[in-house]
Amino acid sequence: MSDQIDIMSAIRQIAAERKIDPDKIIEAIKQAIKTGFRNEYGVENLDLLTVDFEPEKGFIAVYITKKVVNKVNNPQEEISLKEAKELEPNVKVGDELLIDITPEGDFGRIAAQTARQIILQQLREAEKSAAISEIKEKLGSIENVVVQRFTAKKEVICEVNRARAVMPPHEQVPTEFYKIGSRIKVLLKSIEEDERGEYVLISRADPEFLEELFRLEVPEIDSGSVEIVNIAREAGSRAKVAVKSNAPGVDPIGACVGQKGVRINAISNELKLGNFEEKLDIILWDENIEVFLSNAIRPAEAIEAKIIDEKKKQALIVVSDDQLSLAIGKDGQNVRLSSKLTGWDLDIVGESEYKKQKQGNKISKPSKDSSKENKSDLESLGLSSRIINALQKVGIENLEDLRSKIENNEKIEGIGEKSLEEIKKALV
Repeated sequence: MSDQIDIMSAIRQIAAERKIDPDKIIEAIKQAIKTGFRNEYGVENLDLLTVDFEPEKGFIAVYITKKVVNKVNNPQEEISLKEAKELEPNVKVGDELLIDITPEGDFGRIAAQTARQIILQQLREAEKSAAISEIKEKLGSIENVVVQRFTAKKEVICEVNRARAVMPPHEQVPTEFYKIGSRIKVLLKSIEEDERGEYVLISRADPEFLEELFRLEVPEIDSGSVEIVNIAREAGSRAKVAVKSNAPGVDPIGACVGQKGVRINAISNELKLGNFEEKLDIILWDENIEVFLSNAIRPAEAIEAKIIDEKKKQALIVVSDDQLSLAIGKDGQNVRLSSKLTGWDLDIVGESEYKKQKQGNKISKPSKDSSKENKSDLESLGLSSRIINALQKVGIENLEDLRSKIENNEKIEGIGEKSLEEIKKALV
């Protein structure tokens, strides 16, 4: 009995150390005992076995269920009426009898090694399950992880609270370098599953990662007095963050930049794990769309924002001739990000060209140089541009495709649980 009580103490100690429900350890032990009986005594049908394990009493017993018959054909599953009556006088043919087959002493040779292996295996599984459950409550937040190794698929493998974490290439910043043993911040994006079981999908390229960095560094965002309206990001190169104030007297841009730039510098430093620095533009959101569109093309200064087609969200931005190159950006990046940030097709034109067009009455729809020539009907849902971009990245171009994925509960790569909830609400 004292040995069994020691086992109970060990169970409680393991449960506390590994943060595992003691019931899961008990179930693992029960399963191990059943397996031991199969290997030692040839009991093939483990469903016939019942293990009674009462930790508080230090009691362990094993029973087998047998059917009462007149003639025994299968000794493992049947017992004769005569033998049964010796155990239970009132038993009759057809009844099922629970027979105690607990070995004497410490269970003797009940395949101790097999039992130990099963217990350890199930403890590991229970530990992983507990870690995943804990992480599910932290999805959407940032966690510090240590880079452990790389796979042939160029995945970065880390560990989060004893759970496997995977950062595939599309969630990595292309200009960053990750070293084994280095500690990095990542976004806990979602729980996925592969042939090895559940794992945590982590990201540094997702716009939500940048949003959470701002939340960590800017207390006003966490308190709600400053709000991030939208983010347009090309990870490793440039990002635009639209912000607004929800409290009188609070300057949203000043709050994000911080005194002497301390806050924005801390965010920029976290984004610099390679030889390139991701540039950040903090854009002031405005309920007046012309003002917001003008703000969005910063650092270029707009002279005028002219709405061409409000229904199709097409607009023309006029800048001075010497600002035209800056407004468009290298390879069209500035206007492209401005379009993603605002959700509008933007065409940039220099002041002199605008005057010529105006004199000739040629101001019309944006040219094909616009960063988003054709909008999909996904935009009718009112989703943020980052969600729409993620959907289009995996080939979802219209509402029909999106509804089919959601109705069939298919996983959409690049869409976390928070974004998935937004999509479901928008589809209602």
